[in-house]
Amino acid sequence: MTTVNFHEATRVFPGADSPAVDKLELEINDGEFMVLVGPSGCGKSTSLRMLAGLEEVNSGSINIGDRDVTNMPPKDRDIAMVFQNYALYPHMSVADNMGFALKMAGVSKDDRARRVADAAKLLGLEDYLDRKPKALSGGQRQRVAMGRAIVREPQVFLMDEPLSNLDAKLRVSTRAQIAALQRRLGVTTVYVTHDQVEAMTMGDRVAVLKDGVLLQVDTPLNLYDKPRNAFVAGFIGSPAMNLLTVPVTDEGVGLGNDVVPLSRETRGRLEGEREAILGVRPESFKVVPEDDRGIAVTVDIIEELGADAFVYASLEDEGGEVDRGGAERGEDGRVEIIARHDARQPPARGSRIRLAVEPENIHLFSASTGDRVLG
Repeated sequence: MTTVNFHEATRVFPGADSPAVDKLELEINDGEFMVLVGPSGCGKSTSLRMLAGLEEVNSGSINIGDRDVTNMPPKDRDIAMVFQNYALYPHMSVADNMGFALKMAGVSKDDRARRVADAAKLLGLEDYLDRKPKALSGGQRQRVAMGRAIVREPQVFLMDEPLSNLDAKLRVSTRAQIAALQRRLGVTTVYVTHDQVEAMTMGDRVAVLKDGVLLQVDTPLNLYDKPRNAFVAGFIGSPAMNLLTVPVTDEGVGLGNDVVPLSRETRGRLEGEREAILGVRPESFKVVPEDDRGIAVTVDIIEELGADAFVYASLEDEGGEVDRGGAERGEDGRVEIIARHDARQPPARGSRIRLAVEPENIHLFSASTGDRVLG
């Protein structure tokens, strides 16, 4: 049974004002595919490198299974890492690249050949074992790097943005292959990416980090449906959730010339606050007749995707107190709204439409702390 535990693991780089990773508390279950995701500089790769033994842990501890590996050399941790740049030896064949670590570990030639052959079959590389890396495509090189990790039969796989060098179509197919392969092998895996779509489609659970702090760890669906704070809400989902700073009224929260009603309990959580951050997923906005309900927007761009269409629109000023929360305005100061629309009847660019949302489809966050109040 191979679990991974970070217990208040902290990394402070020399000369830095704040930790790159701050008291990370995270438990990864046996056989789990855990994805670390967040914007650049959030500490996800540093966390992975701490687990690998490539970065010092200044305080706290890291366990693999029942072993404290905090101060253990990388070679003794029984992990295998897949890097962003593949790190293949250009003068070696695919078979030699995959078996090199085994050779250095003193594994017999016959056992080495068997394990390489098994991994090549698993990865569809049987016809490429005699080729050099320069004769392979990017996706094939990535599979060789995966094969090199698999043959070592480690307790934990560590993957640091392994798909970022692939084109968009290949990235989609390869992420599905990696996820399926991990489930077949059942090896505990920690995977780092900045791509939240990649995180949502691959992970059993996803850990969202920001500025070295773990904000939330949960299943992809729970992250989408119940984000703990406004940052997670805006980061998870494609297109992103609309986050609008709106006034708090006696009945609920204002949205343009409309009021979204809230229960007494929810209003009580906002007691003393004049504003709140209203979160609305693009699919939760509905086009309504031209009346005083909801918000009026001007259509800027229509993104037609076949089955779906997404409207990118500018919020019109109707005198209501609505501002963009949790994100920047456009360069021209406009507030952007994203809404899903019927792909067969998209509105015309430059047209004016009105959007509304039902109370059961909103998310609500405190404007002062960013923490979830409702949703």
